[in-house]
Amino acid sequence: MSEEQQSQPQLALERLYAKDLSFEVPGAQVFTKEWQPELNINLSSSAEKVDPTHFEVSLKVVVQANNAGETAFIVDATQAGIFLIDGIEEDRLPYILGAYCPNILFPFLREAVNDLVTKGSFPQLLLTPINFDAEFEANMERAQTAAAEGQA
Repeated sequence: MSEEQQSQPQLALERLYAKDLSFEVPGAQVFTKEWQPELNINLSSSAEKVDPTHFEVSLKVVVQANNAGETAFIVDATQAGIFLIDGIEEDRLPYILGAYCPNILFPFLREAVNDLVTKGSFPQLLLTPINFDAEFEANMERAQTAAAEGQA
């Protein structure tokens, strides 16, 4: 391989997998009531270095649906991917791991959640698309503000 080829930045999804899937219906009485759910959705992402050129990025969602004051169902799902990241500038890495990779994983997580919910005999649940770029920027601004306040 030539030196020029070695210095080319590489970014690729090498493996996509469901890391953790859980669906729970605490009580059957939920099926006897009118369906007017209140949803509580908590989404988070994480990244872990696997080796010098690979990262595991995970996107996790926990959805709790309450109906008539009782928990109807809880979905806990984590979609993960192994990403080859090589030759990328170090200052770009937080954006790639915190926004770019979650953008790739989200449609698969969304599909997994919907499949679990519909197989549990509940109406379809399609998570609203998320702008991970905007979320990443907002998180960076919050961190900078907190750091500035800590130094004041």
